[in-house]
Amino acid sequence: MKQFKVMGLAAISGLAVLGAAASANAQAEPILGQVSLFATNWCPVGWAQANGATIAIQSNSALFSLYGVTYGGNGTTNFALPNLQNRAPISWSSTNPIGAAVGSSSVTLTTAQMPAHTHVVLASSAATSTNNPAGGSLGTFPAGDAIYAANTSTPDVAMHAGIVTTTGGNQPVSTQSPVLSMNWCVAMQGIYPSRP
Repeated sequence: MKQFKVMGLAAISGLAVLGAAASANAQAEPILGQVSLFATNWCPVGWAQANGATIAIQSNSALFSLYGVTYGGNGTTNFALPNLQNRAPISWSSTNPIGAAVGSSSVTLTTAQMPAHTHVVLASSAATSTNNPAGGSLGTFPAGDAIYAANTSTPDVAMHAGIVTTTGGNQPVSTQSPVLSMNWCVAMQGIYPSRP
């Protein structure tokens, strides 16, 4: 009788150890096609990077039945995974359907987009030396000389290009929000999702 008690206790403790090991290793099976973030530079087994890679339909028909060519591919021999490299995901809408890749992390403003502003008109401190404004610049006139045309006259010649300074370097402006780089991965294996 004593021997049965010892064997019973041993069996119970063995089950407890197995149960603890099983719960420590337990992980819910992913949904096929789900995208998840990982803090590593690699994807776990059964997952692939969401980097827009082209995948063969023949070896991934279940995933193709979910994605189709939403993210690219020819739809006959291959399809593409979502590409979340340098992109932030947003919820889909009628203006941004599933798979739409829009936006840019930088933009170069056009003249029409710039705020209204003024430029300084430059002049020379040298004495005047010509009566023709074409290609010229404003100079220092002797006191008492008439130097301006009537405000009813129409300006009709271009003065020296340097009379008004240029502004800006025509460089792109970053519109990138602060980010933390992590690794988006796609579940290549898992439970096939049921439609509602």
